[in-house]
Amino acid sequence: MKDARFSLLALLSKGMTKIGIDASFLRKQDTGIGQVSINFLKKLIEVEIEKSKTRKVKKVEFFLYLEKDVKLKLPKNTASSTVKFHKRIFLPVYKRDDLIRKIWWEKYLLPRKVKQDGCEIFLSLYQSTTILPKKVKHLMIVHDIIPKFFPQYLNNWRKKLYQELVEDSIKKIDKIIAVSHRSEKDLIKHLGIDPKKITVSYIDVDEIYKKKVSQVDSKRILKKYKLEAGYIYSGGGLEVRKNVEGVIRAYKILFDRYAKHEKIPKLVISGRLLPQLAPLVTDVEKLIQELGLKERIITLGYVPQADLPAIYNGASLFVYPSLYEGFGLPVLEAMNQGVPVITSKTSSLLEVGSDSVLYCDPSNVADIAMVMKNVLFNDHFLQAALSLKGKERAAHFSWKKFTQKMLNIIDELK
Repeated sequence: MKDARFSLLALLSKGMTKIGIDASFLRKQDTGIGQVSINFLKKLIEVEIEKSKTRKVKKVEFFLYLEKDVKLKLPKNTASSTVKFHKRIFLPVYKRDDLIRKIWWEKYLLPRKVKQDGCEIFLSLYQSTTILPKKVKHLMIVHDIIPKFFPQYLNNWRKKLYQELVEDSIKKIDKIIAVSHRSEKDLIKHLGIDPKKITVSYIDVDEIYKKKVSQVDSKRILKKYKLEAGYIYSGGGLEVRKNVEGVIRAYKILFDRYAKHEKIPKLVISGRLLPQLAPLVTDVEKLIQELGLKERIITLGYVPQADLPAIYNGASLFVYPSLYEGFGLPVLEAMNQGVPVITSKTSSLLEVGSDSVLYCDPSNVADIAMVMKNVLFNDHFLQAALSLKGKERAAHFSWKKFTQKMLNIIDELK
């Protein structure tokens, strides 16, 4: 691929002026896809505003399609603007936030709005059911195909229908951006996608994780959650595939074997506690009670993103033995904060962590416990080395690189 120029000049010279973007996940910025959406759009706006200062060509217009208005600073559109951003906010008559509305919005209302605005290229920031006329070049970010590996997620007809429509859409679009080589391989193997249609581009974390947490903020947030620094932390959600059960059972082994001779830090777990969603979500409170660990494990429930850097920063170790990830943002968040990380030697996590983290077999709780022991009871050299290498590795990921590649792909599609 040619070197990036953060420009749409090549595209504009061929007459391209209108680009649509499905930005509907901006209303869910506490999710991984929501984070990708907001950070990509912020960088896109920043880049295009800077380029517009010198652009002497026909204007380019971006249309952001939303289900709900959100705070996103857009440049003021004037008659002389060479780059413009517009919001398009709409919902079907059926307002309930469920899969029926989602299909209605993505598959029927959105294509109609794209046609009305005259978009010639369209970018879906997540895998969706949207299918557009052939004259509209369509590129889509595919984060993962989790239901192919965990069919229990498709536990009703609506979810099955939605997944079928998503897969049909993926097969028909012009260009796929996979967020990892693991996702790329999964698309080729399980959906039969032509490798030539796929480009891999790594995403990044929110800027909040890249900033150093001040002592004042750290003290304030740890006090808020009644925590003392030095705990073992496991976050990222309580979905079964995240394998927080494996962490708890490994901690039980660690405590039973070594508590008489070594000081075992408490285990801190964050994530929404929704036992009614079992078996898709782990009932951590029930498991903790069954294992007799109520005095050793602290559950925080949902933690807003503003508090998460300090929660990571206060940990002596981050454990994330997920069974499957399309990318694995929590690992990169922890690495940015310099926290030693243990994660799975499966799926995309090897790509994210490279040689800067320690790996375990997520299906073997004894192995998880052993790797935890090796970090906790080793001298401080190992922890310091993991902290340094994690920060160095994290610096390889950036929204600038991601946005750069996206704009190059848009150029090439035209």
